[in-house]
Amino acid sequence: MALIHVRDRAGREHEVAAQEGARLMEILRELDYGVSAICGGILSCATCHVYVDASWAPKLPDPMSDEQALLSELAQRKNTSRLSCQIELSAALDGLRVTIAPEE
Repeated sequence: MALIHVRDRAGREHEVAAQEGARLMEILRELDYGVSAICGGILSCATCHVYVDASWAPKLPDPMSDEQALLSELAQRKNTSRLSCQIELSAALDGLRVTIAPEE
C-alpha cells in the first residue's frame, strides 16, 4: 500500500491508501474528487490532469511524448502537470502529493 495525499478542487486535503500497481487515475476516479477519467487511461482526454507536488515531480518517470502532447494543449498546465493515468503507484511513491487540476 502507498499513502497518497490529494488536494481536491475545493482545496481539501485527503489521505488515500492506494494499492501498488494501480494507476493514480483509477484511485482518484473512484473517490469523486473531480477526476472523471473519461477515456479510461488511453491518453485521449485530460480529465485526469493533476499537479504533482514540486518535491515529488523529479521522482516520477518523465512523461512520454503522447502525454506531453496532450498536456501542451491545456490552458491550466503547470510545470508539474501530469495525467494521473500515467502514474503507476509503487512503494517508492508512498507519500506522493498531488492536487487535482481545475476542469478545462
